[in-house]
Amino acid sequence: MSQPGKFPVQGAGLGLKRALMGPLAEFSPEQVSFLEVAPENWIGIGGKYGKELRKFTEQYPFVTHGLSLSIGGPTPLDENFVREVRNFMDIHQIKCYSEHLSYCSDDGHLYDLMPIPFTEEAIKHVVGRIKQVQDIIGRRMAIENVSYYAAPGKEMEEIDFINAVIKEADCDLLLDVNNIYVNSINHKYDPVAYLKALPGERIAYMHIAGHYEEAEDLLVDTHGAPIIGNVWDLLDVAYETFGVAPTLLERDFNIPPLPELLGEIDRIKASQEKWANQRVARLAHRV
Repeated sequence: MSQPGKFPVQGAGLGLKRALMGPLAEFSPEQVSFLEVAPENWIGIGGKYGKELRKFTEQYPFVTHGLSLSIGGPTPLDENFVREVRNFMDIHQIKCYSEHLSYCSDDGHLYDLMPIPFTEEAIKHVVGRIKQVQDIIGRRMAIENVSYYAAPGKEMEEIDFINAVIKEADCDLLLDVNNIYVNSINHKYDPVAYLKALPGERIAYMHIAGHYEEAEDLLVDTHGAPIIGNVWDLLDVAYETFGVAPTLLERDFNIPPLPELLGEIDRIKASQEKWANQRVARLAHRV
């Protein structure tokens, strides 16, 4: 499996939705190695749900995946919110904070993830904000390669933009396999070439999810459907290229019964075991 100490969590994970809290508490499935929450949905929550979350964070390792930081936004960073995130992570002993390489606010929330222009100016802007966040939370943060449907003001390729941000900010990468596939169809590029050009040594963990096919040349990143074969294949390429990394199944709506989700978790774990074994075999062959 994943190399101990290299990643904040290990194995295969699942996004913790309130609809899943009952089934997960009842069955405690052994194949789920870690859970993920959006801190915005839980900061300041007490009562029944707060107690239930505490039980989960005592039982499972957690990562946090933010929704509203707006790392590329034009308005000043909400430092009070970032301090609340740090406090939330400290309380629940959470090691990793990830966010989208996008923006979602400008003097008010836009309720969507908007594409940051792929420009040198935007790189400097985002890098400064990532460093600011890392200083406040006292940890490295991970940024996620996002799905996008337009590239306003584009001056460079997406892969060059994200690689420059990661290098100059000295942050980690949340590698979203489905987003690479969705963008490769919508923007007509080779998903394998894109994936292999990412800095594998910066991967904190991975996401995999389903999407909606609006048309042959238009996919929408919904997290509301089962994962398709091409995305599973790309996950295999990621493991083969970078080694096995912790991988989380995202499902945000049309959430099926827990056993159906566990079937996809089992497939993640089977792929992880396959590529971990192949790595061991290759190393043994070299000796």
